[in-house]
Amino acid sequence: MFRTHNCGTLRKKNVGEEVILAGWVKRVRNLGTVSFIDLRDHYGITQLTFYGKNPLKKKADQLGREFVIQVCGKVAERKSKNLKNTTGFIEVVVSKLRILSYSKIPPFIIEEKTDGNEDLRMKYRYLDLRRDFIKKKLITRHKIVFEIRKYLSENGFLEIETPLLVKSTPEGARDFVIPSRTNPGQFYALPQSPQSFKQLLMIGGIDKYFQIVKCFRDEDLRSDRQPEFTQIDCEMSFVEEEDVIKISENLINYIFQKIRNCRFAKSFPRISYKEAIKRYGSDKPDIRFEMIIKELNDVIPKKNNRELIAGISIPGCANYSIRQLNDITEWSQLHHIRNLTWVKCLIDGKYQSPFFEKKYFKIFYDRLGAQPGDLLLILSGLDDQTVRRQLGKIRIEMAARLGLLKTNQFSPIWIVDFPLFVWNEDQKRYASFHHPFTSPKEENIYLLKKNPEKIIAKSYDLVINGKEIGGGSIRINKRSIQESIFKILGFSRKEIFSKFGFLMEAFEYGTPPHGGIALGLDRLVALLKGEDSIRDFIAFPKNNSYRDPMIGTPSYLSDDQLKELHIFIKR
Repeated sequence: MFRTHNCGTLRKKNVGEEVILAGWVKRVRNLGTVSFIDLRDHYGITQLTFYGKNPLKKKADQLGREFVIQVCGKVAERKSKNLKNTTGFIEVVVSKLRILSYSKIPPFIIEEKTDGNEDLRMKYRYLDLRRDFIKKKLITRHKIVFEIRKYLSENGFLEIETPLLVKSTPEGARDFVIPSRTNPGQFYALPQSPQSFKQLLMIGGIDKYFQIVKCFRDEDLRSDRQPEFTQIDCEMSFVEEEDVIKISENLINYIFQKIRNCRFAKSFPRISYKEAIKRYGSDKPDIRFEMIIKELNDVIPKKNNRELIAGISIPGCANYSIRQLNDITEWSQLHHIRNLTWVKCLIDGKYQSPFFEKKYFKIFYDRLGAQPGDLLLILSGLDDQTVRRQLGKIRIEMAARLGLLKTNQFSPIWIVDFPLFVWNEDQKRYASFHHPFTSPKEENIYLLKKNPEKIIAKSYDLVINGKEIGGGSIRINKRSIQESIFKILGFSRKEIFSKFGFLMEAFEYGTPPHGGIALGLDRLVALLKGEDSIRDFIAFPKNNSYRDPMIGTPSYLSDDQLKELHIFIKR
């Protein structure tokens, strides 16, 4: 056998035992009369000892970092113990040494704190995976996925796989497309979600479905976004919004209890989309802190009737110097935010501001719910949504500067009552706010014929700490309503039949009321560990350029491959 134990299991109780270990050489220390090797595997580190009289000492001293070796030896109690290591009470005095594999000098230090930058570590990702820093994150991801499967399975959900080669649809983000060799000129698409298939499963009589599923979107990357990502996808028959929200809250509570040993209230707070924009300047509000946006239009003269004037109170920042205030202004301008002004509410009850008449100071103080020592930041502009969203960005920036974004504090909230449609000014047409299969509220169905912009959807997003963790909706289950939605979105009858004919026909065979939710696994795992970037929680992520520098993708195809796929490119 290659090993009797792994490098993380030997303890003081094993002293005197003959053992076989295998792993990577982390470090060689030659102290003259004795040499030590730190041997590392997936489970931990064990110290190997070679005394001066041992004929293997010379061979051990010549080992390089990351050589793979196998050793036999006897477990002994260490004289100098390492309390930071679980195996730090013992060492293995080696009697046999075998080199299993040689290694070049690694391009970066494989330690908790490495000297390798992100690009270099992504190019040699298989070496980066040897670091506990990355390995522990993948273990956490595994534990979360295990618990999710356990919880949903125990609550009647059936895990079913759906196809990865699907039809391209015109809604949502851009598709990744795949040419068909056997059907010249035709293409598959990789799914942005299993949306149509999970609805078909409900029509097929499946009561509760789930899937830990890969999804693909050809969109710009951010730290919390990848072109291929993983969803916790759920769908249920004979449910309304409350049913989906309840099972989602229970699942989130279960996961946080298992991973972070914390629980939330049985029912998370809820706020409408309209109110979220009005109060927080975002439909992904971070409610770990206050700083509520409030309007000032009725207490200060406006330059014109279209202008919105609003502000927020920043706690304890009235002592900011002019330099600090200028820094906030410069940050705002870098983020295309203009017309930002301020008022200091001093501890002694006085006010300071070069922007407003003194008669407005107390009015602003009262309206924005300030306290002595607070700093008021006030913004104006002609577009309501723009002013609110800009104040929302300032709100988050100031919270970050004040250390209010605590990674060990979690505040979930549901955003509900989204609009069903949004007007696309560039294309001069309506687009779905979420996706075209979302059901309108029953009391709004009559608006499909004349005022679609006023329709409220049966949809809901789960936000935790300002991150959208998931979203879902009750789906349309009537063909007539689905066709009306497609027509409002600008699809011709021919396009509806071509793109969604299979679903339209399925609606004719008895479709139950159904709905579901998709939670972003990558974001959820990162959130649970208190981090913004999802990359380290993915074994082989892409970089900011959509590329995998390790295997060199995307890459060119040979002319023969392109010809076989009926694709002709001028080089």
